[in-house]
Amino acid sequence: MRQFRLNAVQTLTVGFALLILAGGALLTLPWASRGGLSLAFPDALFTAASASCVTGLTLYDTATQFTIFGQAVILLLIQIGGLGFMTVSTLVSILLRQRVGLHRRAVLMDTVGALQLGGIVRLTRRALRVTAVCEGGGALLLALWFCPRYGLGQGLWMSVFHAVSAYCNAGFDLLGRGDSLCSLAGEPLVNLVIMVLIICGGLGFLVWDDLLTHGRDFRRWRLHSKIVTVFTLAIFLGGGAAFFLLERNHAFAGLPLGQQMMMAAFQSVTARTAGFITVDQAALSQSSTLLMFFLMFIGAGSGSTGGGAKVNTVAVLLLSAFAQARRQEDVNLFQRRLDSGTIQKAYSSVSMYLMACLAGCMVLCVQGIALDDALFESLSAIGTVGLTRGITSTLPALSQWVVLLMMFAGRVGSMSVAMAVTKDRPQPKRRNVPEKILIG
Repeated sequence: MRQFRLNAVQTLTVGFALLILAGGALLTLPWASRGGLSLAFPDALFTAASASCVTGLTLYDTATQFTIFGQAVILLLIQIGGLGFMTVSTLVSILLRQRVGLHRRAVLMDTVGALQLGGIVRLTRRALRVTAVCEGGGALLLALWFCPRYGLGQGLWMSVFHAVSAYCNAGFDLLGRGDSLCSLAGEPLVNLVIMVLIICGGLGFLVWDDLLTHGRDFRRWRLHSKIVTVFTLAIFLGGGAAFFLLERNHAFAGLPLGQQMMMAAFQSVTARTAGFITVDQAALSQSSTLLMFFLMFIGAGSGSTGGGAKVNTVAVLLLSAFAQARRQEDVNLFQRRLDSGTIQKAYSSVSMYLMACLAGCMVLCVQGIALDDALFESLSAIGTVGLTRGITSTLPALSQWVVLLMMFAGRVGSMSVAMAVTKDRPQPKRRNVPEKILIG
């Protein structure tokens, strides 16, 4: 009898599903919620999915609904979800000095976004070190603001929670006001630390590996790292400038110039899968809302703690389109030629991503959600962004399940989910005769 064995993609998908179920079960315990009342399992499952998929969409305010135990469960889910459960499992194996098998190495490739199997354990170690340094440093800096205002114990807890949430691009907060960081929009220290942590987590572990290995010698970096870094910087600067120009006389009107610039920069950063806000998203102009759609769709880098279609994937599509417009067969960048298989994979990944997003948006619209709100919520869910226009807690039951599934697909990868549930078909020995069709 043939033994059934999950492949790497299936292991990743099933692992995240089990993580969500376990988190949901823990959040239903009476001592996870304030007042000792158990949270309904569908609501607990939604919260666990949002935390594990580092999204940040919530049905309840985290600070007022959950006890320290419940908050700790959410924080643990965010950390495991941000790093990937196999990365955390590998950390345990390293600490116990156990051998990391070939199958686990294959799963790690998908988790941390490695390009090859060799050196995957070394890359994982570096990813864990970078995470510890970023989150630890961020928590210490945030403690300078939180501890004087909330006391030593609560201030340290809030500092650690927000540092992990920001680095993992999760967007959960403990301020208890229900408006994320809007009340802290004028606090430079908190805003700058949160922005830096979001960017650090969103770059991806391959970029950090190049930075630690080659330093500022940009020429020796991998092509992947060059694309992610350059396009991330361009999107950050372009998005920040656009938000400032569009909202200075609208949502930012009446505020000091320095605070307007900081809020514009924060909006540009958080739109790419972070979930924290310093301005009410429903108050943004139509032009800024459209820009938000674009930034949420792009997301962070592959192999990072963020989601989205991925900045490097969108960059490949744009470069490919420009090459076609110039009638060039090859896509060249930084004196390298992109592999044709990479371009095909980018088109396939984005196609699956868009179809899943539009299908979810359609269900929300059928249930009475306005199109702009439904599209915003769908892009936010599948991009694991966590931003909302205030409709998450009022969604009908079916829409909540759809949003949950989109968060799951967005974190694991819509293409990965499709590959996990379909049967592998070996390449036939004989290939069909090719024939051209009209395109465009």
